[in-house]
Amino acid sequence: QVQLVESGGGLVQPGGSLRLSCTFSGGTFKIYTMGWYRQAPGKQRDLVANIMNSGTTNYADSVKGRFIASRDNAKNTVYLQMNSLQPEDTAVYYCNAVFAVRSYWGQGTQVTVSS
Repeated sequence: QVQLVESGGGLVQPGGSLRLSCTFSGGTFKIYTMGWYRQAPGKQRDLVANIMNSGTTNYADSVKGRFIASRDNAKNTVYLQMNSLQPEDTAVYYCNAVFAVRSYWGQGTQVTVSS
């Protein structure tokens, strides 16, 4: 069974940076499209970025130019480098792994941007 464990969340001031990590186990990491989603209180869970097994990335318009998704297939890990963070980036960030009809989620990590 695939398991995803996120880490790296926390409290950061506006304009600051954080790097989230998601460690994958229980499957063949390199075949999965890996995604980062976020959910703010009272809002739906939205895609932030994803990275395909080819390395191709896609970003939500709200984070383009500020966030960078990357993956290390040797470490079974996907990253989300978040720069120039703003209060509106505050949310629980979730890691997602998709292959064909299979989809798995991590437990989420809280990111709070506040002065």
